[in-house]
Amino acid sequence: MTDPISDMLTRIRNALIANHKTVNIPSSRIKIEIANVLKEEGYIQDYRIVEEGKTKIINIALKYTESEETVIKEIHRVSKPGRRIYVKHDDIPRIKGGLGTSILSTSKGIMTGAKARSLRVGGELMCTIL
Repeated sequence: MTDPISDMLTRIRNALIANHKTVNIPSSRIKIEIANVLKEEGYIQDYRIVEEGKTKIINIALKYTESEETVIKEIHRVSKPGRRIYVKHDDIPRIKGGLGTSILSTSKGIMTGAKARSLRVGGELMCTIL
């Protein structure tokens, strides 16, 4: 696997299409931070780290509305291993006029685009969520 973050987003997208309640993802520090941002922004219910032998797995509880619609409508990887996308704090995109969220990897950690804009830091534009 050359892009573990893309794999994480694809697993979440596929689980939402199949109406699963949870999804398991191999753990890494960056994936845990992304899951934390998703929880803070209200896109997932919760996540927990499960140890299975020597490996750690992130178990993400997906979030649905009362009418069983997914909270996450779209989730896309922007910066890829073959083409990294870096933005200045002035150029951080507003997703669908502020309805969505962008996730950046900055020098101050992984955070949303709105938080990076307020802290006036740029970074790698990892993914967008709507």
